[in-house]
Order: sequence, then C-alpha cells, then structure tokens
Amino acid sequence: MKICLRYLGDSGYQQGIGQELSVSQAMVSRTMDRVVNSIVAQWNEWIKFPTTNHELMEAKRIWQSMYKFPTAIGVNDCTHIGILRPNRHGYINRKEKPTLNVQATCDAREMFTSVDVSWPGSVHDFRIWRNSQTRSQLIDKANVVILGDDGYGIEPCLMTPFRNPTPGAEINYNKLLKPERVIRGI
Repeated sequence: MKICLRYLGDSGYQQGIGQELSVSQAMVSRTMDRVVNSIVAQWNEWIKFPTTNHELMEAKRIWQSMYKFPTAIGVNDCTHIGILRPNRHGYINRKEKPTLNVQATCDAREMFTSVDVSWPGSVHDFRIWRNSQTRSQLIDKANVVILGDDGYGIEPCLMTPFRNPTPGAEINYNKLLKPERVIRGI
C-alpha cells in the first residue's frame, strides 16, 4: 500500500519510486496494478449518491449542521485528467491537451458521492452535468440541491453563482454560495 500511496501522491517514474522505497520497478508496477484494480472493483461500495428520501434528508441535515446553504446536499465540479493522446477525436481540451473531463460530487463529509469518467476533454462541464445520473436522480426531487461553479447553468437541482451579480440579493447569494463550494472538512 505504501508503494501505491507514494506513486499516487507524486507519480514520478516507477523506477525512481522503486529505488526510493528499495523495491524494483516491476514491484511498483505490480503493486499499482493490484491496488488500483482492487479499488476499482469496490468503488460502488464507497461511492454512493443518496437516492432515497431518507438518504437525501440525512445528507441535507448533515450539510446544514456544517454549512448554511439551505437544501444543499453536496458540491459538484469537473476536472481534467491528463491521458495519453488517443487515436479517437474529442479528447483534446481547450488547452490543446489530451484529457478526460471527470465530474465528481462530494458531500459535507468530503466523501465522493458520484464520479463520472466517461467524457472526453473537449466536452463542457454543463453537458456532462445535463447527461449525468446524478442530475437525473435529483431533477424531480423537491428541496434538494447540489452546488456548482459558474461553468454550469442554474437549474432547480443545481445552484450556481451569478456571473455579474447586481447589488443586494444576488451579491448576498454569491457570498453564501461561493465559500460553501470549498468543502472544509469535519
């Protein structure tokens, strides 16, 4: 496990990490393969989005015990993960880099509640959200929202900041929303 954590923390060359930890490059490679495959095989045990009314209300209760945004149950964002240049089109992002655009949601306890790694880097965050299972599970739920950044459009189940807020309510709304998008931990 130490080998895997070291590699994931700063993924240099496997040979260099092996030398640092007094193991062979092959051992680093085999360890990474085993640990990552084990994690992937069990992801659905650890990453669960609340779906029942009871789970949603519990997620909202926990959020409100730590934060102020009413009806929130978590935050949502996308990040680009670098990949080797594939032969297929679409994986080049706006910075001309080959990436996957990965969307994740997180709850008040800093636990991932959903992760979607199925989109190429050229796809905009809001398109990923519009097609996500997370959105489809929330779209008809009353009084439950996810918080997002201004790369998304506002929807009944997704609250995002105003890009050019007017004085008063819109500025106050942004002041409440923006700091809560950065989960501070328990």
